Amino acid sequence: MGQTRLARRDLLATTAFLLGFGSSQARTYSGSKPWTEGAADPVEVVRPGAWRYLTPEEAASVGAIADRLIPADDLSIGGKEAGCAVFIDAQLAGTYGRAERLYMRPPFTSGTPMQGFQSPLTPAAQYRVALAALDAYCRAGFVGKGFADLGAEQQDKILAGLESGTVKLEGADGRAFFELVLQNVMEGFFADPVYGGNKDMAGWKMIGFPGARYDYRDHVGKHNERYTLPPVSLAGRPEWTVKG
Repeated sequence: MGQTRLARRDLLATTAFLLGFGSSQARTYSGSKPWTEGAADPVEVVRPGAWRYLTPEEAASVGAIADRLIPADDLSIGGKEAGCAVFIDAQLAGTYGRAERLYMRPPFTSGTPMQGFQSPLTPAAQYRVALAALDAYCRAGFVGKGFADLGAEQQDKILAGLESGTVKLEGADGRAFFELVLQNVMEGFFADPVYGGNKDMAGWKMIGFPGARYDYRDHVGKHNERYTLPPVSLAGRPEWTVKG
């Protein structure tokens, strides 16, 4: 027992010495930084451009859905302008779309909401199947028009029907698709802009969220007061970019 106490005492003493020695040898760097930014886990910035997974027709439908779920008003821009379709497209082209972090083996049964994801289809496959079925449903009932070509009132009725289960899609679960796209649109509207949505941090500005600001301790104790500083993305703010 005595040897154990001595060993622990010696270890603590050695650790304290090393910490003290290290703190006394502080170094100052000038010029370039002695580390590489983003080397540990770099974030790929998603920008509008060529679609990665969705076809242009599918992307038009997703954008139209996003605009009805989050329509533009005096508080913020709409879901389409905010880049929700761009966000969803990037997610479907990545690990989320391939369900790489989900258990995807049978049996597949219709469980309760508490049991979570139960489909044999990956999220990317769910979008492909459901969007095709939605397009067929709309063209059959609206003189050959796809969902993106319909008026706002017609689009709202279809989405409400998907949500309630009264609109049936051939070969696809309309209600499950509605829940999936609703969740993804909300994620795109409020996620960090580096992932393709939340254009100009519109979602964060609407709710007063500070974003990834590294330090706002001066505001922690200011209860019931509006946070007035502009939000900050993981990539910083546009005005922080050094012009070459």
